[in-house]
Amino acid sequence: MIQLKTMLNCIDNSGAAIVECVKVLGQKRHARIGDRIVVVVQRQRNLGSADAGHNASQQAQKVRKGDIRHAVIVRTKKSLQRKDGSTVRFDDNACVLVNKAGEPIGTRMNGVVGRELGEKKWSKILSLAPMHV
Repeated sequence: MIQLKTMLNCIDNSGAAIVECVKVLGQKRHARIGDRIVVVVQRQRNLGSADAGHNASQQAQKVRKGDIRHAVIVRTKKSLQRKDGSTVRFDDNACVLVNKAGEPIGTRMNGVVGRELGEKKWSKILSLAPMHV
């Protein structure tokens, strides 16, 4: 259950590390896996070594601290009941940044994502993720 002021990990390579939810899109109070939210980037990822070159650092930073972006939730701490009766719960809250058209900003994901993304028409995120549970 993601709501206003919830801090989430960003699991793509867009340059954001931690984001804060500022709005749940739609007429809902809480957001779950597969829902779209508006976030503010709170912390950026480390660039690595400074001598890696200007092109590498420019490509890694697609977003900066303070940017307002749309995101899709891929993991939640709150347990989720599935139709087959099983429940699934993750260790953290995580999201993937998307543009206004709904395409992921990053090109790679690191970490597992929930299978519910396929039911909510986020198959592009499912295909980029290394594993879905």
